[in-house]
Amino acid sequence: MSAWMCGAMATASQAPGVAALPVRHKALLTLGLMLAMMMQILDTTIANVAIPHMQASLGATIDTVSWVLTSYIVASAVAIPITGWLADRIGSRLLLLASVTGFIIASMLCGAAVNLEQMVLFRVLQGIAAAFIGPLTQAAMLDINPPAKQNMAMTVWSMGAVAGPIFGPIIGGWLTESYNWRWVFYVNLPIGLITFALLFAFLPTHPARRRRFDGFGFAMVAIGLASLQLMLDRGEQLDWFDSAEIWIMLGIAVAALWVFTVHMITARDTIVSRSIFANANFVAAFLLIALIGLVVFAVMALMPTMMQGVFGYPVIDAGLLLAPRGVGVLIAMIIASRLITLVDQRAILIIGFAIMAWSLHMMTGWSLDMDSRPIIVASVIQGFGIGLTFVSLNVMAFATLDPKLRAEGASLLNLGRSIGASVGISLGASNLARSIQTSHADLSANITPWTMPPMPAETLGQYEPVGVAALAMVDAEINRQATMIAYLNDFHLMMLATLAAIPLLFLLRKPKEAA
Repeated sequence: MSAWMCGAMATASQAPGVAALPVRHKALLTLGLMLAMMMQILDTTIANVAIPHMQASLGATIDTVSWVLTSYIVASAVAIPITGWLADRIGSRLLLLASVTGFIIASMLCGAAVNLEQMVLFRVLQGIAAAFIGPLTQAAMLDINPPAKQNMAMTVWSMGAVAGPIFGPIIGGWLTESYNWRWVFYVNLPIGLITFALLFAFLPTHPARRRRFDGFGFAMVAIGLASLQLMLDRGEQLDWFDSAEIWIMLGIAVAALWVFTVHMITARDTIVSRSIFANANFVAAFLLIALIGLVVFAVMALMPTMMQGVFGYPVIDAGLLLAPRGVGVLIAMIIASRLITLVDQRAILIIGFAIMAWSLHMMTGWSLDMDSRPIIVASVIQGFGIGLTFVSLNVMAFATLDPKLRAEGASLLNLGRSIGASVGISLGASNLARSIQTSHADLSANITPWTMPPMPAETLGQYEPVGVAALAMVDAEINRQATMIAYLNDFHLMMLATLAAIPLLFLLRKPKEAA
C-alpha cells in the first residue's frame, strides 16, 4: 500500500484529535482544495451549454460533437488508476500542483482549437490532468483534518464538487452569449492561478517513495476503456453491428478487460488492490455510482441542446434553467448529511433513486408548447434525488472498507462515475440521432396530399417559390416534432436505467451487519 493511500485516511491507531498532516492555515488550504475540485467539476458541465455553438464553429455533427464531452471523461477514467503510483513516485504535493498547471494549459489550448480533432485532443489532455485533482484533493482534505472531523471535511469537499453543476451552466451560458464559447475554457485561467497560489503556499505532502508500476495492468485498462468508448462514439455513424469496425473494437475491449481481470486475480503487484473487491458494499456502490453517472451526465448533455435547438432558448437562459438541478443537489446533501446516523442509508438510497426516476418520468411528458416551469420543477426534483444518493452511497461504500483502502476506493468510485458518464453521453447521443430518424419517418408517413390543409401538397408544389417554401415549413415542423420525440425517448430510457438500479440497493448491508 502506498504512502499516499495510507495517509489519505486516518488509521485506527491515529488519535481522534490529531490530523495526519497538521497545517497552520487550514482554512486557506481548504479554500484552495475546494477551488481545485470546483474547477475540475466545472469543466464537465460548463461546456454543455456551449455545445451547439461549438458544433457550428468546429464543423461537427450532432453525434460527433459529443466527443467534446466524452473524450474528457474517458481520459480522466483511464488516468485515475495511476493516481496512487504517481503520488508515491513524485509526491502528492508535486502531482497536484502539476495537475492544476496542466489543467490550465490544456484549457487554454481548448479555447484556441479550430476544429473538432484539435478540440478532442486538447480535451484528452485536460481530462488527464483533471483525473488526479479529485482523488488528491479528497485525500488532502482527509489528511489535514483529524478523524473526528473527517465526515464534516467530506461534506465541505462535496460542496466544492456540487458548486460545479450549480454555477457551470450559468457561467457557461453567460460567457457564451456575452463573449464567445471559447471563454468557457479561458475562464479556468484566473481560477487556476488563484488555486495554484493557495496550494503552492500551504499544501503539505507525503514523502515520495519508489514502488513498482503495474504497466501491464494499466495498459489493459487503457486499451479496454478506449476501445469501448470508440465503439460507443462511432456506433451510430457505422450502423453499429453491421460494421466490421464496431465488432473489432468490441472484441478488443472485451479481450483487454478480460485479460486485466485475470491479471488482477493472478498477479502479485496490481494497479488496484484485490482486497477492495472483497467488500460487497463497495462493489455494489461502485456499480450504483456508475449508473448514477450514466443517467446524470447523459441528461446534462442532452438538456442544453434540447433547450436551445428545440425550444429556442438563448444560451444564457439555457444555463439558468440548468442551475436549479445543482440547487436541489446541495439541499439534499445537507439533509442527507444530517440523517447519516439517524436513518438506514438504504432507505435514503431507495427514496433518492425513486425521486430521480420520478423526475425523469415527468420529463417524458414535456411538450413543445410548455413554458420553463416544468423544466425548473423537474430539475430541482432530480437534483434532490441525486444529492440523496450521492451522500448515502459514499457513506455505505466506505463504512465497511479498511481505512487503508479508502483513498484507493475514492479513486475507483470516481472511475466508476466517469465510465458511467461516458457510456451515458455516448448512448444518449446515439439514441437521439436514431430516434430522430425513426420519428421523422413515422411522422412523414402521415403527411399525404390529402392531409395538407388548406391545399394539397401536389397543388402547393405548382406555386413556386411560395409552394416550395410552404412545404419546407411543413418539413421543418416535422423535424422539430421528431427531435422532441427523440429527446423524450432518451428521458424514458434514462428512467428505465434508474429503476433498474434499485434492485442493486438490496445488495448493500448496514455497516454493523457488514462488519
